[in-house]
Amino acid sequence: MPFPFSSRRLSGIRHFGLISRVLIRHGLGEIVDRLRGGGSTRIKSGLPDPARIRRILEELGPSFIKLGQLMSSRGDLFPPEYIDELTKLQDQVPPVAFEEIRGLIESELGEPLEQLFTSIDEKVLAAASVAQVHTATLKTGEKVAVKVIRPGIEKRIRNDIQVMYYFAARFERTFDLGRIVGAVNLVKEFERTIFRELDMLIEAGNIERFSHSFKDVEEIYIPRVHWDHTSRSVLVMEYIDGIKMDHVEAIRRQGIDPKEVAMIGLRSFSRQLMEAGIFHADPHPGNTLVMRDGRVGLVDFGIVGYLDEETMMQVAHLFLGFAEHDYEMVMDAFEAAGLVNPRSMDLKSFRTDLKDMAEPFYGRSLKTIAVKDVYDQVMRLVFKYRIHLPRNLLLLFKTFIQTEALGKILGSDASLLEVTRPYAKRLLQKGYEAHKVLKNMGRDAKQVGGYLRQVPQLAHGLFKRLATEAPRFDIAHTGLEDPTRKIESSINRLTLGLVTAASLLAAALILNSSRKVIVFEIDFFGPQILSMTDILGFSGYVIATILGLWLVFSIIRSGKL
Repeated sequence: MPFPFSSRRLSGIRHFGLISRVLIRHGLGEIVDRLRGGGSTRIKSGLPDPARIRRILEELGPSFIKLGQLMSSRGDLFPPEYIDELTKLQDQVPPVAFEEIRGLIESELGEPLEQLFTSIDEKVLAAASVAQVHTATLKTGEKVAVKVIRPGIEKRIRNDIQVMYYFAARFERTFDLGRIVGAVNLVKEFERTIFRELDMLIEAGNIERFSHSFKDVEEIYIPRVHWDHTSRSVLVMEYIDGIKMDHVEAIRRQGIDPKEVAMIGLRSFSRQLMEAGIFHADPHPGNTLVMRDGRVGLVDFGIVGYLDEETMMQVAHLFLGFAEHDYEMVMDAFEAAGLVNPRSMDLKSFRTDLKDMAEPFYGRSLKTIAVKDVYDQVMRLVFKYRIHLPRNLLLLFKTFIQTEALGKILGSDASLLEVTRPYAKRLLQKGYEAHKVLKNMGRDAKQVGGYLRQVPQLAHGLFKRLATEAPRFDIAHTGLEDPTRKIESSINRLTLGLVTAASLLAAALILNSSRKVIVFEIDFFGPQILSMTDILGFSGYVIATILGLWLVFSIIRSGKL
């Protein structure tokens, strides 16, 4: 793949020199030399120790911390020890000076700060690598949270991504590990996700969708977006006063049962997957707040996952299959999702390994399950059978782990599979309702119509090849009885089918012809004008009908329909 950033151009970029110095300072000078082209031998060794990688990413700054956080969700690419270390990456960074924040807000919203808010707290509420949050009061007296993209961060990230692409391309060419993990594709994925996080309008849209999906659910609260105060770099939303979900003692002092809070979280997770088709993909304690009245508020919708109707059904089959020990259902769901390939995998061994992994966790409450054990065992199967997990499923698995971890912190006795079971059953029942069936039939009819429109072109191509080339049929068999007879029978049926189709096409062309040959009159139920053209066309239809019926009856009689 060509990259617009050559090493000559990149050598003049400050970021390139900075990254090289950081790597050298952490004892990776040989790798820098290789990446710069100082050697042609392909290096087969793996990455350095995980803690060193984490420290390097932290020193390189916000963009690389975000890249490391993305890597920490790719358990299908990196071994567990690297995932454990990368999850420790924190994007808590010093806040930007308030005067810079003031300037950006006024520039984005087109009004002085004093006209937008009665007051705004200059002290930052939270500061992360791409944005920081302040509290403010609107002219209406409502308290709001103001999330602002850090000034200049987009330009910084674009420069960092240029360097990432260069290093990723060199890493793939120099290290076997770079080719295995797909370093360039990893940077592509990072580029796609990071710029979505930088757009506050996308996050505001996510909040609106969640708000609509949970409007009838009293135990979950979604903050309201103030669209007239929101732009691409500024998001103003309702402020939620609550307790972080991991502050268990503070929750108890409020008179709220932590176990009930955990159940609300588990039910919310189930609704997101099997009712809304959108899920909060970063439900850590700071983004999940327990309100004073016992409701659970969700905040920070920068990272979400989407599930289409088909994927929701597959997820429901997976959860229900595991909950009811029905591994046929689980395997069917895996195959429908394209995660397993019967042609390239030993499905019998995979099913056995899957059952051996899952059975020990049945009937156990969240507090008796080590989430790391579940994750490690699943990833061991992913590595063993070389399963490629789509990004949304990786996000879903990460969310699953975080949800379980929150439940464990709150001391829940619940089983996540048991909580999700009724939601999965309801979704599957809805999937077979009459209106759903009709909708699916309509979609399938459109697909069939598209196929039918291609038939004339395909038939023309087939007949052209038959007329100009020697037909060739490649047939493979394994242990079939009397293969020669079966092959001859198949060829005969195919030939008969082609003759039938040719007869129909020829008859149609003849009958539609305006030229008549040998016209004569007969007295059959009164005077009739006929021609040899009509007789030939009618005969073609009769022959095609007889051959077609004979072919159908022979197939039915053979029991191979």
